[in-house]
Amino acid sequence: MYHIQEFAALTGLSADTLRYYEKEGLLAPARDGNGYRIYSERDAAWLAFILRLKETNMPLAQIKAFARLRAEGEATLAARYALLLAHQQALAAHLAEKLRHYEALLRSS
Repeated sequence: MYHIQEFAALTGLSADTLRYYEKEGLLAPARDGNGYRIYSERDAAWLAFILRLKETNMPLAQIKAFARLRAEGEATLAARYALLLAHQQALAAHLAEKLRHYEALLRSS
């Protein structure tokens, strides 16, 4: 279990960013008896997944939609899979386009 400053150090994000993610519905840390945020290993894994989606250019609106579906539980597995599949296809198209540009640059040098 981590308090916000420890979790920030662990993840490399600022406490402000963690609070923002919470405000946006992406994180939902538990609270201790004093009301302080408590983050778990599960929160760390979920945040790593969020950051991976972000790094692969998934729009914040889609990440938030995925987070809402996740919070709704097992009944949303198909919808979450569809969202990830659509993102995977968009990412594959983006990578193919970048590869075409790279190959064109190689030919022109």
